[in-house]
Amino acid sequence: MSPTSSLVLIFLLAAIGVGGALYAFFQPRFIYNAQVRKRLQIAAGMPAGMARQAGGAASPRKRSIEETLKEIKDKQKEKARSRSSVSLSEWLRQSGLGWSRTTYFIRCTTLGVMAYLMIAFVIGLNPVIAAGLGFMMGALLPRFYVGLKRNRRFAALGNELPNAVDVIVRGVRSGLPLGDCLRVIAAEGQEPVRSEFKIVVDDQTLGVPVQDAMLRLAERIPLPETNFLATVVAVQSRSGGNLTEALANLSNVLRERKKMHGKIKAMSAEAKASAGIIGALPPVVAGILYLTSPQYISLLFTTPLGQMVLAVSAVWMLIGVLVMRAMINFDF
Repeated sequence: MSPTSSLVLIFLLAAIGVGGALYAFFQPRFIYNAQVRKRLQIAAGMPAGMARQAGGAASPRKRSIEETLKEIKDKQKEKARSRSSVSLSEWLRQSGLGWSRTTYFIRCTTLGVMAYLMIAFVIGLNPVIAAGLGFMMGALLPRFYVGLKRNRRFAALGNELPNAVDVIVRGVRSGLPLGDCLRVIAAEGQEPVRSEFKIVVDDQTLGVPVQDAMLRLAERIPLPETNFLATVVAVQSRSGGNLTEALANLSNVLRERKKMHGKIKAMSAEAKASAGIIGALPPVVAGILYLTSPQYISLLFTTPLGQMVLAVSAVWMLIGVLVMRAMINFDF
């Protein structure tokens, strides 16, 4: 390989590595900003409907509701401005893996070194190319794994939250205080609702008002469902009213959202299957060619030009998979 080709290859791998690192570390910021805007829109839309339902109530109570909702909205905007991105520690905590920052970086480094050794010495690619691919795998794969666990934990919490709301409704109707209902969920609920409500109960034990503890829950778990629950509890605790009726309506809303989410998932199943087939075709075809005509495809692994083509193709395949993933994951 000529010196010019080596410089071009090194520059290309450096650009790919830097781009992969920037994508890995700044992707949560974009996701969090979009979630914050969505939560603020939901918080601004849902209370309006609640206020319209309270049209027959007294004017002082309506003003109290409006003031409470405005205060909640201002707090959310202020926290969104002061916290433009999710910290790595918060990202890891939300995934439920129990990893610390040190553990995360150790796993990233170990995975990158193992990928480099396998690509360079087992597959036999150029060491420079192996270093670039190892860096990308060490930076991206742990981030994707943590994000996957985080999304699954959020989905499990969203599915279980309507049951927790029903427990609160039945407990309040039977005469239990709201705090005791939260303790029942923290002791007997399903994960991850149990662990999150245990934090709420611990906050109350330390003297935090129940409405503020629920708002903290919505901050720790940035989901529309937790935002709805925190808003309802905050409004009812300050302005009064029938808490059981409001929570029963909220439970119905959450279950309808769950049904809608299931319908969207069913409608997008065909697109996800097509994307999986398209993404799996290149490696499957390459494997079949390697089994039937090893001399034909071995040029990709034994020649410098073939190695460069293989590395560029892998990068473009990764970009294509990410684009297809963004197209078929509908925002809900």
